[in-house]
Amino acid sequence: MTTALYRHGDVLIGTVPALPVGAVPQAGLVLAHGEVTGHAHRIREAGAAGLFRHGGTLYLRVSAPTATLVHEEHRPIVLPAGVYRVWQQREYSPEAIRTVVD
Repeated sequence: MTTALYRHGDVLIGTVPALPVGAVPQAGLVLAHGEVTGHAHRIREAGAAGLFRHGGTLYLRVSAPTATLVHEEHRPIVLPAGVYRVWQQREYSPEAIRTVVD
């Protein structure tokens, strides 16, 4: 199976075969919050998808035929039905490795 990858600013989304066993549903549809701007990477259509967490990893399951990932500073991305792993970009500095925020 080929992994499809989508980049949406500082968020990377890649297809996975299935949710891991024991993944816990999460409230809302925000994949990443922007602490500087207050903007968020989120799914626009309520009911089209759900978020899950397994350990420290976030997963997105698109249950509708498509779901639209939106953010005020990026073009929308239409995701087909499926399961995705979500990463948020990190950056290195001599002081620490930090998660990048908008």
